[in-house]
Amino acid sequence: MTDATSIFKDKALKCRECGATFVFTAGEQAFFKEKGLLNEPQRCPACRATRRRERGGTGAREMHPVVCAECGIPTSVPFLPRNDRPVYCPSCYEKMRAHS
Repeated sequence: MTDATSIFKDKALKCRECGATFVFTAGEQAFFKEKGLLNEPQRCPACRATRRRERGGTGAREMHPVVCAECGIPTSVPFLPRNDRPVYCPSCYEKMRAHS
């Protein structure tokens, strides 16, 4: 069995944002193909990260205050809780997962 990255070769690309040359690695190319992405990246990793931050891609998530259904302490969760489902603090959640 051959490694998927062996059919690809590293490519040097030019960033459309800053003009720097960056490498589109064989591994990244295999990932793009696996995900069905047809176009090569147009921006270097640094410019992609900056663009994501500007667009809010890595901003803080909205947190919602809740009371843990197991221990009763106040905590916050990154999703809107539903009344029909229990919500746990991180400590109790880990204990619940360990017993599953």
